Amino acid sequence: MTGAQVNGTEVNGAQVNGARAHTAGPGAAQLPRAAQTFTAAQTLTAQQAVELAVVERSGFVESRHLGAAVLMDPDGTVVCRLGAVEAPVFVRSALKPLQAVASLRAGARVEGASAALATASHRSEQRHIDTVEAMLASAGLDESALRCPASPPAHGATRFARREAGHELSRLHFNCSGKHAAFLMAAVAGGHTTEDYLAPDHPVQREVARVVEEFAGAPSAAVGTDGCGAPVHALPLTGLARAIGRFARGESPETRTLMDGVLAHPWGIQGEGRSNTVVIERLGIFAKGGAEGVLVLATPEGWSLALKCLDGSDRPAELAGLNLLAAAGAVDPQAAAEALVAVVPAVTGGSGEGGATVRAGAVHPGAGLVEALDVLGAKPLGAKPLGVPGGWAR
Repeated sequence: MTGAQVNGTEVNGAQVNGARAHTAGPGAAQLPRAAQTFTAAQTLTAQQAVELAVVERSGFVESRHLGAAVLMDPDGTVVCRLGAVEAPVFVRSALKPLQAVASLRAGARVEGASAALATASHRSEQRHIDTVEAMLASAGLDESALRCPASPPAHGATRFARREAGHELSRLHFNCSGKHAAFLMAAVAGGHTTEDYLAPDHPVQREVARVVEEFAGAPSAAVGTDGCGAPVHALPLTGLARAIGRFARGESPETRTLMDGVLAHPWGIQGEGRSNTVVIERLGIFAKGGAEGVLVLATPEGWSLALKCLDGSDRPAELAGLNLLAAAGAVDPQAAAEALVAVVPAVTGGSGEGGATVRAGAVHPGAGLVEALDVLGAKPLGAKPLGVPGGWAR
């Protein structure tokens, strides 16, 4: 496997601050034969990844999560890289901050909660729905203008209430509806058509492509169709981290408006008790997950992290990301550890008194992450691995 680098030091294949990654063998960086016959465009392979996390149950490691991650300082210098961070990754909903910047540049006028919703993958709580409706109304539109799929609310109480009211399925409920509302606001402001606002050659989507290239420092490696129907861009994790660091620093009126909205209304970006919202609330940093195991984190000072879990799971994302930020001194370690307790999924087994679930294990930092933290001079936050070679005592 490709490992990590930290501050120029090679750590069993790991790099931090610029040392060249070590690969497991001459063919480790090459695509497997089956993958070569499938497509020429794809993300990193397992041979190019590192172990980000392990899942321990009753002292037995039953699952391992591989992936890649990169941490950058406010100057855009790579502080730590794990795995092949130059391989392209479809960034999925981690692109939303840049899509929102493009919407504002193209004429959308949002602030406060609507700015948060422009970057959101929301759970369709009623306040999410109300905010998106208000965004559309400000442009003289309603939900019929949206081109994202219709779905029931992901939030349980709202789903029941909307079902009872006869509105269970709606495009407003789709997690990307805030982003789509911002696209439509931009289209109306620019005097452009609204029926085809998701077409790659629409003026709003052309502005998205310009923002992506500007913030990431290079054009996207590929463009596909996201789950909501919008164009999705492929970037190396280094480009994604660079872009999200610039976004979080508030270098422009658009980024300041969006960051202010997210930090003032953390519920808007995901929902009460959800991982991105909890991290924003507790640490005062930007957090945005994307489908298929993508995560970006960034502080207002510009420290940034981009991560891809190779199997598409988001289970190890915050565990790896917050550990790296804390190890670099970008966030308070105690606050990060407390946030991890709230957001890392529990490993349970059976029930105890009163039917309460019982802890049977935990998600722990994997070998690649542990190596990088060791070179950074930090111990992993949260649960310690049990029975894992190279683990440490509680």
